Amino acid sequence: MPAQLVQLEAAPDLVDRVYRTLIDAISDGSLAPGQRITQEDIAQQLAVSRQPVLQALRLLKKDGFVEDAPGRGLQVAQLDPEWMRKVYQVRGALDGLAARLAAERRFRLPAALLQQGRKAARGDDVMAMIDADLAFHAAIYAAAGNPLIEQSAQLHWRHLRRVMGAVLQQTGQREAVWDEHEAIAQAIAAGDGDRAARLIEEHGRHASDNLGERLDFVLKARDAKPS
Repeated sequence: MPAQLVQLEAAPDLVDRVYRTLIDAISDGSLAPGQRITQEDIAQQLAVSRQPVLQALRLLKKDGFVEDAPGRGLQVAQLDPEWMRKVYQVRGALDGLAARLAAERRFRLPAALLQQGRKAARGDDVMAMIDADLAFHAAIYAAAGNPLIEQSAQLHWRHLRRVMGAVLQQTGQREAVWDEHEAIAQAIAAGDGDRAARLIEEHGRHASDNLGERLDFVLKARDAKPS
């Protein structure tokens, strides 16, 4: 007898679109930490029904981007520097594995990735900086030839995009980050897996320390502002 499945009430792609739209808004600060959010307001602003918004909010809560608000309802989750550092620990392990596997294949990352990244670092478009950084690392995940790496890293990058958005809005991005990226790319192309893994793990530690310090500063400055 064939299994009886419950009919889905909303198109999955619409739920995903709402989810990604809210992730972007949280990452760029349009939805600020601690800000209350309601199904009704979001549905109205996005011109969609409440059902896909409800499902997207459930996913966001499960993934740690929204939390229960005091009293009732939901709010955007607060930024947590210590949580960010833990995310970087996991991402560092995945990046090291990806770089090593990509080096085994002597993969040559497109020069355009580095060019676009340096251009973004010199500008003031925060989302362009974040997208360029993500594109570089995503290319290494793809080059590794193991789709589980990219799938595992995806959620961590969503959290890091949010932290990067909060920090880069205040301080911008150092172009030295792209010097590190270029050295990683060269080691991968040369087939030096040990060097590629070491460089990308060091890169992750530098990013964690730098973003952690700057996030602490941003949060302290925000708390010091009169309400």
